[in-house]
Amino acid sequence: MRNILLFMFTFLMVYANAQDAVKKVIVETYYVSDAIDSTDTIGGKLEEGTKTYRIYVQLKPGCKLLSLYGDKNNTLKISSTASVFNNISDGVTFGKDMNVKYLKNNTVALDSWLTLGQTTKKAAKTYFGILKSQDTNGSIIGGVNNDGGSSGIPGGLLTNTDAIAGTPLAIADGMDTLANVASNWVSNGIIDLISGEDSTIFGSVKSGNEFISNDAYLSNTGVMGINADSNQILIAQLTTKGQLSFELNLQVSDPNSDQAYRNFYVAQGLDTINANERTITKVSPYLKYPAACGCLDPNFLEYSSKYACNSQDLCKTRIVLGCMDPLSCNYNPDANFNVPGLCCYPGKCYDRDLSLACPAEDAILHLTVFPNPALSQITVETSPISEKKTIYFVYNYYGKLILEKDLGIVKGKVSDELNLSGFDPGMYVVRLTAGDAADSRIFIKN
Repeated sequence: MRNILLFMFTFLMVYANAQDAVKKVIVETYYVSDAIDSTDTIGGKLEEGTKTYRIYVQLKPGCKLLSLYGDKNNTLKISSTASVFNNISDGVTFGKDMNVKYLKNNTVALDSWLTLGQTTKKAAKTYFGILKSQDTNGSIIGGVNNDGGSSGIPGGLLTNTDAIAGTPLAIADGMDTLANVASNWVSNGIIDLISGEDSTIFGSVKSGNEFISNDAYLSNTGVMGINADSNQILIAQLTTKGQLSFELNLQVSDPNSDQAYRNFYVAQGLDTINANERTITKVSPYLKYPAACGCLDPNFLEYSSKYACNSQDLCKTRIVLGCMDPLSCNYNPDANFNVPGLCCYPGKCYDRDLSLACPAEDAILHLTVFPNPALSQITVETSPISEKKTIYFVYNYYGKLILEKDLGIVKGKVSDELNLSGFDPGMYVVRLTAGDAADSRIFIKN
């Protein structure tokens, strides 16, 4: 029973996660350095084959990113299996501080830094990060825009066209302007307050391969992505020959949430609500990289909302809904997911016809419900039925009958659309009977 209760809680969590502000994290391979790039000595040694990555967080439309942080309860961790490259001539700790005129110099455009969207400024224009695949306004770095480094390479550096990095850097630089510029930038725990030096992996004072902190942050008044619909916000550029891994924590402003509370999303831990501090903390599986993959199909017992990507081969045990009370008239010994609202007892069956509520279940019937989760409607579909009286019922999470639809005598497949406009968000059970056969499925209404 304990496992059943935990599983019911997990299903409630999938609905909560559907409302989360953090939709996903994107790691873009921005550039792959070649032998020509490695000739430069002004910016520091950059080995051939070193990759530059950009990390984007995608938020729900309308949400703003306020802070990237680590605190006593949530560790901020960014690491690589090899040293992180920083340009020793004109590199910066924060992308917002990059001087646009230096981007033409040697390998400055591949410097490693943190940011909240912003990448550089040029006169009255402020540039923000955008995926190169979405960048259509050309490039101001690489190739003819580059000075060729210490060897004065004709045609400039950063000209590699390795397909791994997608669009060549000299064609799309992954930057575009945005009118709504954040203000009040504040940082802590990265640049030394006394010396003004950055000895972390985002500075060139000391070589390193990881940044781990429980007392660091970069914040501003809030920023959204250049594309309002996808709302993808650049938070870091990292150049390394190693394999990346990270655990991120974000503060997000969500106009659709309770504005009295501050919303935080973290890579590990538990979902919490602190009424005294008026904070809501949610664990997002997307903020840990490499992402953990597993079963994301809620029709299987192996399902967990803690996975960031789906591995269908890990979905092994299909859920069999039913009444698991052996004292009920419709006890199902094959069920592995108990729905108490489906249990019927002689003389007490929630005023339902006992013959319909408790049919014999030895006949084979396969029911599917899609899409799942659903927003406005679902389709209820079955395997072929041989001229049987067919009815389906919809119950809420508490087992209350919400809808009953009599489809009459059915021959062949059922494919019936159900409008969900009058349904509250939450978890529901569809149970369909056709003669003596029955099957049930869970669906979630967002």
